[in-house]
Amino acid sequence: MKLLEENTAQKLRGGYYTPTEITDFITDWAFSDKRKRTVLEPSCGDGAFLESFEDQLKFIKNCTAIELIEEEAVKATEKMKMHANIDIINNDFFDEFETKLQHNKFDLILGNPPYIRYQYLTPEQRQSHSNIIVNNGMRSNKLINAWVSFLVASVQLLSEEGKLAMVIPAELLQVGYAEELRLFLVNNLSKLTVITFKELVFPDVQQEVIILLGEKFKSNEENIISLVDLDNLSQLNTDEVNRRIEYKEVDHSKDKWTKYFLNNEQLKVVEEITRDNKFTNFSEFASVNVGITTGNNKYFSVTQDIVKEYGLQEISLPLIGRSAHARGIYFNEKDWIANVNDGLRAQLLLFPDLPHNKLSKGQRDYIELGEVMNENKGYKCRIRRNWYHVPSVYAPDAFFLRRNDTFPKFVLNEVDAVSTDTMHRVRFKEGINHKKVLLSYYNSITLAYTEIEGRSYGGGVLEVLPSEVEKILLPNIQNMNEDKVDRLLLMIDNTIRNKDDIKDVLPQIDKEVLVKYLGIDSKVVESFREIWQSLMTRRRLRK
Repeated sequence: MKLLEENTAQKLRGGYYTPTEITDFITDWAFSDKRKRTVLEPSCGDGAFLESFEDQLKFIKNCTAIELIEEEAVKATEKMKMHANIDIINNDFFDEFETKLQHNKFDLILGNPPYIRYQYLTPEQRQSHSNIIVNNGMRSNKLINAWVSFLVASVQLLSEEGKLAMVIPAELLQVGYAEELRLFLVNNLSKLTVITFKELVFPDVQQEVIILLGEKFKSNEENIISLVDLDNLSQLNTDEVNRRIEYKEVDHSKDKWTKYFLNNEQLKVVEEITRDNKFTNFSEFASVNVGITTGNNKYFSVTQDIVKEYGLQEISLPLIGRSAHARGIYFNEKDWIANVNDGLRAQLLLFPDLPHNKLSKGQRDYIELGEVMNENKGYKCRIRRNWYHVPSVYAPDAFFLRRNDTFPKFVLNEVDAVSTDTMHRVRFKEGINHKKVLLSYYNSITLAYTEIEGRSYGGGVLEVLPSEVEKILLPNIQNMNEDKVDRLLLMIDNTIRNKDDIKDVLPQIDKEVLVKYLGIDSKVVESFREIWQSLMTRRRLRK
């Protein structure tokens, strides 16, 4: 996280202005029914959206546009000076909302709200931000970005049969802090269309964005949603394409919206398996926690050369630090020794929580080297009583990789190794057969649920947090024949160790575990294999 003084003025105000292709598309959509509307643009910048209104002015009763930055508001005012029905206000949206706007209703609200982290808001803005969220039935916290309160306030200001169009981060679809927001949107908007892009939209910005199109109907009986994945917006400019967009009934829940990339038939099989008592959540078998937070992995994760040079054998632990360290689905002594011999950072230093003068000379020397290199200045290190003592170190039963390419590795710990925060730590519940849980993860249904529960991280990577791992659905095979379990696990282990494609072995695993043992229809299994591959392929296109 960057400190306030290290961020650009553009980033602090959240101002990344919208490409003309998007503003024109949204404007065309907003006025497609040719009805006269009252309009709100809550963060108009230098007037990118307003310029797109020029061909639609006859359909605008009046437009209120707000911009915090005076210089930008002046630019927008100059562009719109010939249009009496457009009123540009140089003020903070939060202030304008609390003093005037919240008692009004608008037929159309559109724009690109600022993306400002909570810690960069002023105390007054934080309070207004929190009030908007709490007054609409949600909990406020310090993870919630300013765009969320802009969106919530905009929905609140919509008239009956109003329309809303916002350019917002794609994290709406997936992240935990947006759970209540997703539920709020489906409870307050009758029709949602979410447009996602295969390429990044904003130049020089690594933030993946979506276009959220929302509509209210008087009856509000219909609640439908569609996620449309595009190469470019021109694909939606024809009636033929619009007719092919498949809308789905919305779950009134906080669930992630990733699943709405699926078609209705696929959603049906997902719902059926979710209700099937032959499957259960990962949390029924084990608890999942983050790996060790060292505060400085590069310093505390060391090679054998460092251990020997400073005589640190007594305080070094076997470490699985990266995906490449996990050669198969078991991490054993042979694997660890191979990593050590390959010169990898395969050992974690666990210094005693003792004063400097109570440690051995080699330990003191390495600590002093760290201080010379300012390795002790990071936040996590400097708040400790002894900066060099890493807390909460234990060897788990298994590891689950946090960030992944094709699929997350789930690996049994057979050498009492520890892991940094690149791996989650898994502890099985009492009486659970570890190998059977391991096998229950490697099948098409569970890999599909992993894509649904995780989130797309930068560069097409799948990130799965501990709470998300615990929601992944596993087949319950605790009574399966142990010899068969061992045989199938060996097949998976060999595939991964040989760096072969897991897709080649999945059909056989699926057949033995899902079809023969659990009695799942083979067509359902094939559908899940397609779901997994389509979600994975879509995500990886963002590399």
